[in-house]
Amino acid sequence: MRRRGTKELFEYWNRLRGLRAAPDRSDVELATLKHLLNTTMMLEVDAGETFPVRVSCHGLNVLFACEQRACSFAALFAPDDRPELRALLRACHSGFHPIVAGVAATSEVGDLAFFEAVLLPLGHGADAGARILAALEPVDVKEWFGKIKAACLRLSSARFLDAPTAARPPSVPHGLAARPIHGFTPAGSLRPGV
Repeated sequence: MRRRGTKELFEYWNRLRGLRAAPDRSDVELATLKHLLNTTMMLEVDAGETFPVRVSCHGLNVLFACEQRACSFAALFAPDDRPELRALLRACHSGFHPIVAGVAATSEVGDLAFFEAVLLPLGHGADAGARILAALEPVDVKEWFGKIKAACLRLSSARFLDAPTAARPPSVPHGLAARPIHGFTPAGSLRPGV
């Protein structure tokens, strides 16, 4: 992680979880994160793996020139990146694996803007739906940002942030160890050389 906002969100999440695999959703106080709300969002884990945006961040709304709350997070990505994105979000949620990813936004005129994303799983009780705490922090702000809407997001890299400890032994996300998913392996990145 290179961006201050994603580092700070990960550190907050890590403090909350302690020795658990992930903090509980009820542990997260968004008011504590008010200085990060421009880039922080909450995704819902749903059976159809569309990952609706439950709490949208201002930056995502500006990027797509409309409110993203209740919209599919997966649908914001290029169709050929969606299987990789779903595999990452599945590993994040079901395996409690925090993930950092490189994301590029393509404008409607073909220009690119780069972002660092962090995906952080949240535990949930029987009465609450599963969630992923996420952030999308700009690496570079292009002059078109906020003037021209993004056409889609693209994945450029991803890696797990968790190092195994005695309290959290290594585990392999279901489906990722047996075979690479579009070039993604648990120890690697989505694109060669990234």
